[in-house]
Amino acid sequence: MTKTLSKSAKPLQLALFDFDGTITTKDSLVDFIQYAVGLSKYYRGLVILSPMLTAYTLKLIKNNIAKEKLIAHFFKGWDADKFQKLSEQYSLEKIDKITRPKAIAKIRWHQEQGHKIVIVSASMECWLKPWCDKNSIELLSTKLEIKENKLTGKFSIKNCYAIEKANRVKESYNLSEYNHIYAYGDSRGDRELLLLSHESFYKPFL
Repeated sequence: MTKTLSKSAKPLQLALFDFDGTITTKDSLVDFIQYAVGLSKYYRGLVILSPMLTAYTLKLIKNNIAKEKLIAHFFKGWDADKFQKLSEQYSLEKIDKITRPKAIAKIRWHQEQGHKIVIVSASMECWLKPWCDKNSIELLSTKLEIKENKLTGKFSIKNCYAIEKANRVKESYNLSEYNHIYAYGDSRGDRELLLLSHESFYKPFL
């Protein structure tokens, strides 16, 4: 016997959200580093890393390389359990303070419609997932490499940025199943994500 779709069944719809700058008012990577090491160590680190940061600004090095160097400077060699605990604390105590009310309202609207909501972010899973879980949102993001219970300062998978955002979505979801796809972003790193959608929104919550 073949199954037929109920006439009352709603078409599947998918809402894809960038995180930093779209849902939040600031970059969670910067905010997390400041939370984890304090402002004085953060700014001293920026001085040390200034040649690399200048090269990144001038587009002489790629986003993933610059980000790994930033992560490595502040966190390479950290105990993974300590880092995870700190990440969870930041996620549950601080992220709500940097979210945009209009973005949260749109997320709630999608949830009320029964849409699948996925955050697709270049930031780290360790400090995004607890917040996503709390809000019943799925997550695709960058992950940090851990060896012998220590952070190596490298990523364990590709940086979830630009084309990799689109790749991760297509690997994780069968987009042909969705009647309508929404996408929300705020930077050039979201271009490929926005192109996946039927309806895209650039900087919609400012």
